[in-house]
Amino acid sequence: MWRARAAAVCVVCQSLANSSYGVKGKSPLQKLHLVSRSIHHPHYTSSKFQRPPLRTSIQQFSSLNRLPLRKTKLLSVKYGYLSHRNFWVARLASRLLKLRYLVLGSAVGGGYTAKKTYDQWKEMLPDLNDYKWIVPDFIWELDEHIDFEKLSKVLPDAEDLAKLLPDFDKIGESLSSLKGFFSPGSQGETAFRATDQGYENDKQYKKGLLGELILLQQQIQQHEEEARRATGQYNTGSSQQKRKVSDKEKIDQLQEELLHTQLKYQRILERLEKENKELRKLVLQKDDKGIHQRKLKKSLIDMYSEVLDILSDYDASYNTQDHLPRVVVVGDQSAGKTSVLEMIAQARIFPRGSGEMMTRSPVKVTLSEGPHHVALFKDSSREFDLTKEEDLAALRNEIEIRMRKSVKEGCTVSAETISLNVKGPGLQRMVLVDLPGVISTVTSGMAPDTKDTIFSISKAYMQNPNAIILCIQDGSVDAERSIVTDLVSQMDPHGKRTIFVLTKVDLAEKNVASPNRIQQIIEGKLFPMKALGYFAVVTGKGNSSESIESIKDYEEEFFQNSKLLKTCMLKAHQVTTRNLSLAVSDCFWKMVRESVEQQADAFKATRFNLETEWKNNYPRLRELDRNELFEKAKNEILDEVISLSQVTPKHWEEILQKTLWERVSTHVIENIYLPAAQTTNSGTFNTTVDIKLKQWTDKQLPNKAVEVAWETLQEEFSHFMTEKKGKEHDDIFDKLKQAVKEESIKRHKWNERAEDSLRVIQHNALEDRSISDKQQWDAAIHFMEDTLQSRLKDTESVIEDMVGPDWKKRWLYWVGRTKEQNIRNETKNELEKMIKCNEDHAAYLANDEVTTVRKNLEAKGVAVDPCLIKDTWHQVYRRHFLKTALSHCNLCRRGFYYYQRHFVDSELECNDVVLFWRIQRMLAITANTLRQQLTNTEVRRLEKNVKEVLEDFAEDSDKKVKLLTGKRVQLAEDLKKVREIQEKLEAFIEALHQEK
Repeated sequence: MWRARAAAVCVVCQSLANSSYGVKGKSPLQKLHLVSRSIHHPHYTSSKFQRPPLRTSIQQFSSLNRLPLRKTKLLSVKYGYLSHRNFWVARLASRLLKLRYLVLGSAVGGGYTAKKTYDQWKEMLPDLNDYKWIVPDFIWELDEHIDFEKLSKVLPDAEDLAKLLPDFDKIGESLSSLKGFFSPGSQGETAFRATDQGYENDKQYKKGLLGELILLQQQIQQHEEEARRATGQYNTGSSQQKRKVSDKEKIDQLQEELLHTQLKYQRILERLEKENKELRKLVLQKDDKGIHQRKLKKSLIDMYSEVLDILSDYDASYNTQDHLPRVVVVGDQSAGKTSVLEMIAQARIFPRGSGEMMTRSPVKVTLSEGPHHVALFKDSSREFDLTKEEDLAALRNEIEIRMRKSVKEGCTVSAETISLNVKGPGLQRMVLVDLPGVISTVTSGMAPDTKDTIFSISKAYMQNPNAIILCIQDGSVDAERSIVTDLVSQMDPHGKRTIFVLTKVDLAEKNVASPNRIQQIIEGKLFPMKALGYFAVVTGKGNSSESIESIKDYEEEFFQNSKLLKTCMLKAHQVTTRNLSLAVSDCFWKMVRESVEQQADAFKATRFNLETEWKNNYPRLRELDRNELFEKAKNEILDEVISLSQVTPKHWEEILQKTLWERVSTHVIENIYLPAAQTTNSGTFNTTVDIKLKQWTDKQLPNKAVEVAWETLQEEFSHFMTEKKGKEHDDIFDKLKQAVKEESIKRHKWNERAEDSLRVIQHNALEDRSISDKQQWDAAIHFMEDTLQSRLKDTESVIEDMVGPDWKKRWLYWVGRTKEQNIRNETKNELEKMIKCNEDHAAYLANDEVTTVRKNLEAKGVAVDPCLIKDTWHQVYRRHFLKTALSHCNLCRRGFYYYQRHFVDSELECNDVVLFWRIQRMLAITANTLRQQLTNTEVRRLEKNVKEVLEDFAEDSDKKVKLLTGKRVQLAEDLKKVREIQEKLEAFIEALHQEK
């Protein structure tokens, strides 16, 4: 290049020199650049070349920096040879100065030319930034997490490792066949001539497979430009009828060649991805033989999905709404939403039905990259292997079960979100939400509000200003029947976050009379809805048993032969679910990067507000959320249950004996003691008592004793549970403790064998009549006396209620008797007269005695019913009997001596004292037996039941929300959630910045 420029300059210089030879004035060589003069005429010496005289001073320039140098006056010389007296020092100096300009000029000119050549080469290099997606993101971060020096030592030999690498020979053959398409003489020679010339300049980039892909894409772009240029020429040349047919054929041929080239390019990419999957597995899998064990950190998309899961449970009571991006999949029912989502996830994971509503609740699917193709739910540790049909069927069944459980009774759809994570090699990282299909009519079997509920759920997700709306339209039906497009237009009128997808294009191409209609849909001219991008996909032939691979092959085959692509109605980047997946993923992450920091700031402000409110309302309390409060209450309840085992045996027996006697005393007095006391002699008394006690023991007493023991245990347990512990008592646990107590008591069942063993013990205790000492005798008399006095007091109270106040109370408190009370009082007085006449009267009145009393009262002007007379007699006789028994009990205090002699030669008989001693001893033995069973068995079983109830409550979040309530609990819960959300958002943002 330098020599070419020098030769050109030499020709100009010689022509100028010849034309002006011998003319006085400035030489043309003086007008040349100093560097040019030094290069072209280095052989001219001062003795041979005569410089014309310079009459004026000239301005010289440096070739180094183009700045003017200082002016110098050159000596004027005459034509001809110099005189012999010239100084040789001056001649030497001028030669040296001339050499300096020669060196500096050559260096500067060469550097400038080299820089210009470098810039030209740099501009011809392709921009590789658009192809970073070919290499996974984690490859660039491997050096941060893997020690490659240790890895190189444990890796297998080069021969074994070479088996894992792709077959470059086969790839080269494919590329050579593709290169042959662009060889001279082919139809695409003209369109790709510029690319063939660039191929010589970019030779080093063609050595690898990546370089071939880059070059191929450049050729595709050139081919598209040539096709558009030919199409434009065809449209403008409508006047030339003869050339019209040939131009059209050329355009069709170019478009067909372009389509084949793009499909070949797509196949090479897919082949490269398959080979990369094996390498990804090698890096991500835990290899016990080679790569050292290490804990993989959470991926970026998993961190983001966790934030969304927490936000779904967070009640935004402080107006902090969830505006984090997610891809919302909406569409009409049976439009193919689920099929598109399955193609993106590369697995048939959703339940299917023909024309029936299958998506009954939102399903959040988090797609991430992993070594194995698996799926798992947020609240479960089970992994479903998506490469096995058995696991796929189990996963579909589990999703359907969860959907049906989430739907409440009387409803068809639910707003409860099901969270599912899908991992696999080559999956695009994003979060998608599959919503129930929009319907136009509520059919039989659906709830009346199904249509409105689906609309409200869809609007709730789409009104998020950062949500990406994936609008699915069925291409096999008329576009005018679509409902979802109007709904999407309302939520995103400008189409800044909407991606339109036309499904079932294969059926649309067959059924639609005018293919231009499909073109209008994809170009966004048919619907008023606007969108970021428009895509056309094929999701199978409608057979639910089709595999993802077969659907991909069918989709590729269809678009390869489709007239829509051949006639340029659809562009290559607008078709196939793979291109759709890439576009949605790019849009999703772009939206995430633009909005996540703003959301983090919003939650930071909310956290500050909550912390301020807590400090103002509860300055001395820790911020315990619902789970922490439950754990605290759980420990308190278990401590209180343990306190039951610390109750003394004496306390248990006293409570049991007292409660049991209160329960059975009425039966003893009314059904045993009173009937036996009506007998005439002691033998009949004892016989009657034995029979009554035997019947009582066999039928009622053991059951009553067990009931008393169980009620006593409940009362003691309730006492410990509800006892307030001074200032440390926290009433926030009262509702929880009450629920635990009720549920534990409900689950507790007394040992069924206890009654049988207790019956034998009680029967033996009642058969014993031997009082061993005077102390026991006195204790029995004291027990009998207390019982009779208590009964007498109760009887006196009943009689007072029947007859009204006596004369003292009437005078002191100014109260009177009612008419009925006056009648009962007269009846009582008449009956008392009868008892005074016969103190040994029987317990029941005869009919003639009732008639006599009634007539006596009628004589006084009191009309009385016979039933009233008998009722009054029962209480009057009862009081008379109890007073007589108390006086007899007082006489028996000194009767122990006669008892030891079996009341021989004594008129005193104290068989009633023996009866009460037998009852008292039975109560003591029964209380002791029940106490042993309580402390040894029942308290431990109750403690076990309490633990089980607490464990069940701990797993039931709804139960905890119901039992632990109040402003303090809700405030602490919101504060915990907001802190967790903010921390996870900050961690996600940090990881997001590191990935950039």
